[in-house]
Amino acid sequence: MHIIWHGQSFFQIQTSLNKGEQTTIAIDPFDESTGLKPPSFQADVLLITHDHHDHNNKKAIKGTPFLIEGPGEYEVKEIAIQGIPSFHDEEEGKKRGSNTIYLIEMEEMKVCHLGDFGQKELTEDQLEQIGDIDVLMVPVGGEFTLDAKGAAHVISQIEPKIVIPMHYAIPKLKIKLDEVDKFLKEVGKKSVVPQPKLLIKKKDLPLETQVVVLTQ
Repeated sequence: MHIIWHGQSFFQIQTSLNKGEQTTIAIDPFDESTGLKPPSFQADVLLITHDHHDHNNKKAIKGTPFLIEGPGEYEVKEIAIQGIPSFHDEEEGKKRGSNTIYLIEMEEMKVCHLGDFGQKELTEDQLEQIGDIDVLMVPVGGEFTLDAKGAAHVISQIEPKIVIPMHYAIPKLKIKLDEVDKFLKEVGKKSVVPQPKLLIKKKDLPLETQVVVLTQ
């Protein structure tokens, strides 16, 4: 499995199915009003966590992907996907509405993308549905979603094998967010070296939680 980050919460995941077929999943593409230029590529599956301009630019994705925009259970090309309802704020959606957490099962691994999760913590029901996670994409920049301390708490609830921070300040981004260093300091991982993409196989998963910072 290859995981590529394009900024904000926009990810490109490439996976090989049983017959060697390559499948691409796109999650939360942003539009140019963010100050960032969205890459355009073809995908088989497109996941949208919520309907805000920095997460819902469907036009950036080429082809005719299978579109998922909310809670439910789906199966696409041997990939199991579950959307779990959550809130974009601490007041049950009164400020910013709802958000969908996505679970993606492929290559015998389970990936969780939290979207713009804004609750103080996951509920018992959400945790039960999420279960054991291998790779977690978690927002850490604060303002509109989890900040460094909140992200650290949610990570402690899930206990994933790999954590990829997202939705934080990067060059040219017009949205005011905290930098990733604040999160790294909070979780005691100051010496993390950013890498362009993550190539991960089930046999290579770490025994203890590892933080991976990806470059755009």
